[in-house]
Amino acid sequence: MQVYGYYDVVVVGGGASGTAAAISAAREGAKTILIETLGGIGGMLNMVGPPGWAFDHLYNDAGEQIIGGFTMELYNDLKAMDCAIDLPKPENRCLNSPAFVDIDWGGLLLFEKCREAGVQLMLHTLAVDVLKEGNTVQGVVVENTSGRMAVMGKVIIEASGEGDIAVRAGVPFSKIDRTKEEIDPPSITFHMDGVDWAKTTAYFKAHPDQIVPDFIARAPDKYGDFIKRRQDALAKCDSILDLVRDGVMDQIDYHDLTMQAINNGDMHPYGDLGHFFTARQGGILQPVFQHTAQAYDCDTTDVTEYSWGEMETRRQVVIAIPAIQKYLPGFENAYLTRMTVGMRTREGRHMVGDYQMQSSDVDAGRKFDDVVAKCAMPTTSGGPFHSAATPGTAMNQSSDGNHMPPNGGSYDIPYRAFVPKGIEGMLLTGKLVSVSEDFKRDLLPDNFIWGQAAGIAAAICVRRGITPRELESDVTELQEILRKNGAILDGVH
Repeated sequence: MQVYGYYDVVVVGGGASGTAAAISAAREGAKTILIETLGGIGGMLNMVGPPGWAFDHLYNDAGEQIIGGFTMELYNDLKAMDCAIDLPKPENRCLNSPAFVDIDWGGLLLFEKCREAGVQLMLHTLAVDVLKEGNTVQGVVVENTSGRMAVMGKVIIEASGEGDIAVRAGVPFSKIDRTKEEIDPPSITFHMDGVDWAKTTAYFKAHPDQIVPDFIARAPDKYGDFIKRRQDALAKCDSILDLVRDGVMDQIDYHDLTMQAINNGDMHPYGDLGHFFTARQGGILQPVFQHTAQAYDCDTTDVTEYSWGEMETRRQVVIAIPAIQKYLPGFENAYLTRMTVGMRTREGRHMVGDYQMQSSDVDAGRKFDDVVAKCAMPTTSGGPFHSAATPGTAMNQSSDGNHMPPNGGSYDIPYRAFVPKGIEGMLLTGKLVSVSEDFKRDLLPDNFIWGQAAGIAAAICVRRGITPRELESDVTELQEILRKNGAILDGVH
């Protein structure tokens, strides 16, 4: 078999985590190649999923910033280009406060950062197997228009999302039992424009109960302060876009209008008419629909189901857009402007690392000596299926519901969760960081900083001539470099 090249670090997957890993490894002096199936890079930022989502959840509910590093580097660069809105006002900073960016400019900026760092790209390429000696991964087998070839590396970073290469390397994993739990659905995301926001604002001022998502409105004892804060801000604003720009609001679900559309037969029952937001150059805000077209009970590790899901979600888009235009105030003349190239995947394989995080770590706000990132997102036992018809529910969902860090704080992500159990020469990142089945990764939009940690760790291993597992004994250098690059590892709840 032809050997395409020999590298220090080989990154499989050019999503948000893989791209950040490649750039970070190259900046540390490692000869790095990034392998990606599509012709673009960025993943959840701009290619799939809820675009721009990596810039939400910069803070915990105590108002402390917990995400910095590569995420903030990209945000600051885009802000300087007038391609991002301001950070939320200090008094509004919490877990769900947004910081939106122009996703297409974000994707272009990632290409520039790869070029500047010296990352070699291998696009339109599928990684299909690994080359091993014993339990050590030494390279990956790829196929593309040039044929089948090997890409050799001292450290392989698995950032493919679905874990195909980790599985072929022999990394142990588990999957949820779908007879007991509903699969958290993959979804397609689309944007619209041409909205009359004055009409939308007038609707919410007349129906202030609708300004909060239904699952929050149904729990006033738990979310009373949140509801009051948003409704008070609504009463004072000239436009609901002011609430977005101030960091008060990141989403609307239009629950009552969605149910009207479903009951009238104008909307399918597998999502809602609600939306999030995204920014465009010059401070323009657009609605982003990411819970509107979802593939129910779809296992994206099965190619037949994955392919069906891509078709099913697009069928739902065709149904949803006329419903949006008919039922949502201000959307009568709105039109489709953008749709992601593929579904955002949520559930899948749960890889087993040297440490596997669980919801109990979240409940305890667990701190680790080998911390490489922080997170404040809750985890969820069961689903949920993001649907107005079945809000926040799933088959046999645990009565525990959401698991959240205490006191509005955060929990640590340990380096050991990046090291696959029983396999040498490989690191996991992004959705593949080791978590148990009760730990829902779609609630952790921290792909950039996880990728940054994996990339720097790989470069250190190459430089010191050690394996990723051997690095576990002392992560001081890794933490020092992360801090130097703006990562937040200390000083928050």
